Amino acid sequence: MPEDWVETALLSALKEGVPHPVFPMGLPVLLIRRGAELFALENRCAHMGCPLAAGKLDGHILQCPCHDWRFDIRDGRFQDAPELGVKTYSSRIENGKVLVRIS
Repeated sequence: MPEDWVETALLSALKEGVPHPVFPMGLPVLLIRRGAELFALENRCAHMGCPLAAGKLDGHILQCPCHDWRFDIRDGRFQDAPELGVKTYSSRIENGKVLVRIS
């Protein structure tokens, strides 16, 4: 599959520290704005697929609402076993719109 930058949301729709679910090309992706940084990660826990959008964010750590697994939103790594994690995506902002690279 070729790499595609997909428009997902308006930057103005993202509130600081509030997970924002989107579905570029049908994929469950979670956008999170932390200060000037923007993160995009899979919106599905590596444990049992629970949606991470309802999780609690503390700094850069997102806690799954189902079984309390904790993931670093910067790299997707599970905090208790770094060899596990969720997929992360490159993102960028163009003309007030958030684009995510899907490959």
